[in-house]
Amino acid sequence: MSRFDLTPPTDAQRETITSGLSADEHRVLLQHGTEAAFCGVFLDNKKTGIYTCRFCGLPLFRSDAKFDSGTGWPSFFRPYDEAHIRYIRDTSYGMVRTEEVCARCGSHLGHVFPDGPPPTGQRHCLNSVSLSFVEAGDALPDVLGRGAPEGAPDAG
Repeated sequence: MSRFDLTPPTDAQRETITSGLSADEHRVLLQHGTEAAFCGVFLDNKKTGIYTCRFCGLPLFRSDAKFDSGTGWPSFFRPYDEAHIRYIRDTSYGMVRTEEVCARCGSHLGHVFPDGPPPTGQRHCLNSVSLSFVEAGDALPDVLGRGAPEGAPDAG
């Protein structure tokens, strides 16, 4: 069970956050879009820290689970907490894939594939625009004003 509050944002919080999104963030996060390959700001990020949901701030992946998949999108082999990701069958574009969304706010993150490295064999292929990054030792975002553990440095 997650130590984070997974209650969805209120309608007022959702409206406030949505109004601050760029057109690209809106298209990807809320309309299940995809950013162009090899263009995302986090593709080559080598810093140590936590990748969080751009919309609600929920921690999604740790930097030590990131790997270079060669696909053009940031890829991870393990989520921060399985409870923070929700999986949805995606049959768009004539394919069968597994979409990943933030378990708290429902924002589109990317897709997961069964061709990743050990120990999980998973490749969580994400859009950089769906993420924010918090360097190790810095406070996690408290976008929804819920208090610790949000707004405090990650306890690991």
